[in-house]
Order: sequence, then structure tokens, then C-alpha cells
Amino acid sequence: MFGKKKQPRKLSSFEIKMNDWFAKHLTRISFTEKMFFVDHLKIMIHAGLSLVEALEILAKETGNKALKMTIADITKDVSGGKQLSDVLQKHPKVFPSIYVKMIEAGEVSGKLEEALTQIAIQMKKTHDLTSSIRGAMIYPSVVMTAMIGIGFLMTTVILPKLLTIFDEFDSELPLPTRILIVITNFMSKPFNLTMMAVLTVSSIAGFIYMMKKSMRFRFAVHTINLHLPIVGGVIKKINLARFSLTLSSLMKSAIPIVDAVTITADTCSNLNYRISLMKSSKDLEKGVPLSESLRNYPHLYSPLVTEMIMVGERTGEIDTLLTELASFYNEDVDKTMKNFTTIMEPVLIVFLGLGVGGVAVSVIMPMYSLVQNF
Repeated sequence: MFGKKKQPRKLSSFEIKMNDWFAKHLTRISFTEKMFFVDHLKIMIHAGLSLVEALEILAKETGNKALKMTIADITKDVSGGKQLSDVLQKHPKVFPSIYVKMIEAGEVSGKLEEALTQIAIQMKKTHDLTSSIRGAMIYPSVVMTAMIGIGFLMTTVILPKLLTIFDEFDSELPLPTRILIVITNFMSKPFNLTMMAVLTVSSIAGFIYMMKKSMRFRFAVHTINLHLPIVGGVIKKINLARFSLTLSSLMKSAIPIVDAVTITADTCSNLNYRISLMKSSKDLEKGVPLSESLRNYPHLYSPLVTEMIMVGERTGEIDTLLTELASFYNEDVDKTMKNFTTIMEPVLIVFLGLGVGGVAVSVIMPMYSLVQNF
């Protein structure tokens, strides 16, 4: 006789609420999932479905519980007669202001499908840009991590045993060997390692805290980043690509240029670009052309950017020229990121060679001196 199958315990209302809260606030919604949401919403509206029907289908098909609950909330409000843009403003972590403004402009003009199409294009280009940047950083990060790990292993395990052969040397050891012995003796003591770990963690935590809390500190760090060799040029290209891409998308959505520049400022990762665009938006309110305002920041905006914007302002086709500018910088960033590994590889090899060579010289020199004495 088989016993009755045990029925799963029903969750209480409190447990259900707690599960929903954790799912909604702690589950991450990836950029790819947001991109698919916009793309599928556009397709279903184009197919003739109502907005509420499209949202209901999207809520059912998504596997991410946080996104499912967010779409359910949006569907409920839209069914109650609220505008989609007004509802999306309640979820700023999922839908940034740039997309909300573009949808609002589409609703006002009666071209919601076109607005969603423009958002889908914008998101795809942003995703491609971010992917190329992350892809280029993988190789240097892996090599640097491996170098640090090997260096730690050498100084704490291998070298302490190897350098014991020099303890009985009567003659004075060469300077490189003495330096290596001091470093090895320091690293082989648990107390020193603990203190180094504490200082490292404290420094990282302090840096993150200051970056979040101090505008001056963040501005100083971002300014230094722009002047770094190789990296500084890449940062400028990335911010110019985001600036031109975002502003062109907003201009195509018929959003006023003052609002468009203000929203664009939030998409730039470097604080220098954000501040310059916020000041430019205020200049625009006073009647100063965007190209003229951006000329005040020659270290941020190249003549190519300001001249193309000026031509766009004169011809009334600023959105078209910004699109061309966005395509140029997107391709430039993509090429730079693909070549970034090639650029960084010799630099990493030089650092690795210096480290290995230094250890080899420090170990071989005393042995060479010993052989000469015999």
C-alpha cells in the first residue's frame, strides 16, 4: 500500500507578500529583458492588439518575477484609464526618464508605435555599445587577476622556501635580492597580510563612499580619468557616442531640445559631460544655440561635434546630423574596443616580463656571485 502523496503546504498571506516584496525589490531586471519587453510591445501594437491586451500577454510570457509584477502594476493602472507614460514614471529603476519622455511624446502625437520603435532602436544601440566595452575589458581583467594571484602565491609560498638558501651567505647580497627578501618576509607574515587586506577593503569602501557622497571627489576622479593615456580617449568617445545617440533619439521623438539635452545629461557616465550639458540646457533657455554653448568645452566636444550640430541648427536637420554623428562614434568606439585588447596586450606583457625578470635576477645574481668566488 502506498501512502497518500503529501500535499505542498499553502503559503500564508504574509509569506506571499514577503515573497512578492523580495522578488520585486531584490530580483534584478536585466537590460536585455527590458529590451525584449519594448520590442515585443511594439510588435503586438503593430499587429493591432490594444495596449492592455499587449501588456497582459507580456506579463504572462516573461520569466522574471520582478518584471512580471511590474508589468502587472502597469497593466492595472493603464486599464484604469491612466496614460502609459504617467504609469512608467512610477518605475524609474526599470524605465529611465529618457524612455518615459519618448513614450509621452508618442502619446501626445498619436504615434506610440513609432515612439516604441525609436526606443527599441535606441536600446539596441546602447546594448551593443555596452557589450563592446565589457567585452574589451574581459581580457585585461583576467590577465591582471592572474598576475596578482601568481604574485601573491610566489611571495607567500614559493619564494620563502627558495630564499632560505641565501641565509648562510657570508658575503653581502645584491640589492635586488635584498629587496625581494624584504618583500617576501613581509608578505609571509599573517598579521601583515591581514592588515593589507583590511587596508585594501577600507580603501575600496572609502573610495566608493566618497564617489557616492562627494560631488567634488567624483568630479576630480572623472576629470583625472579624461586625462589618462589611452583610457582617457576611450572615455571621451564613449560619452560622445551616448550623447549623440540619446539626443538624436529624443529629437526624433519631437521632444523639445531643452528637455532633450537635460535628459541626455543623465545618460553620460562622466560627470564633466553631465555638468556641461546641464549648463548647455540653461543656455538654450536663454536662446544660445547648442553648438555655441558646447564650444565652451573644447576639451570635451571636438570641433566635429560642434560643427555638425551647428550645420544641423542652420538647416533644421539637427536630428539627422546627430544620427550620423552617433553612427560615427558608435563605430569608432566599437573599433577602439576591438583594438583595446591589442593595445593592452604589450603593456601587460611588459609588466609581466618586468615582474618575472626581477624575480629571476634577484635569485640568480647571488648564485652567480657565489660561483665567481670559488
